[in-house]
Amino acid sequence: MMGIRTLGFCVVAVAAVLSATGGSVLARQKACKILASINPDKDGTIDLDEAKKAASAVFNALNKDKDATLEVKELRGRLSAKEIAAGDPDKDKTIDISEYLAIVEARFKAANRDADGTIDCKELNTKAGRALLKLLK
Repeated sequence: MMGIRTLGFCVVAVAAVLSATGGSVLARQKACKILASINPDKDGTIDLDEAKKAASAVFNALNKDKDATLEVKELRGRLSAKEIAAGDPDKDKTIDISEYLAIVEARFKAANRDADGTIDCKELNTKAGRALLKLLK
């Protein structure tokens, strides 16, 4: 017969497993929903051109002052100061569209673990995939 302590431990263990699993399922569903919203051909993946198209739309939406560059405040946490410095070869402390798309391309390649030229929900749900998503939504 199971004691109260053992039963309590089992309940806590099951709750922890469900919580961990549920969290990853929710994160995966969110990644899949975002993927569907930026996937024009609805094939369940995005290729680099599709990612760049989505990123260009985000860049234009973020560029409120229409000066063709994004300053730190316009990036709203999508890139850290270190990432901005690394992605800013002209060192003007802003990111223009070509620099933004170069960062998108680097993040796309990092997220494309199977090197098939496309990103699926599973790949978007990795650390590299989530970093890419910051620039696409």
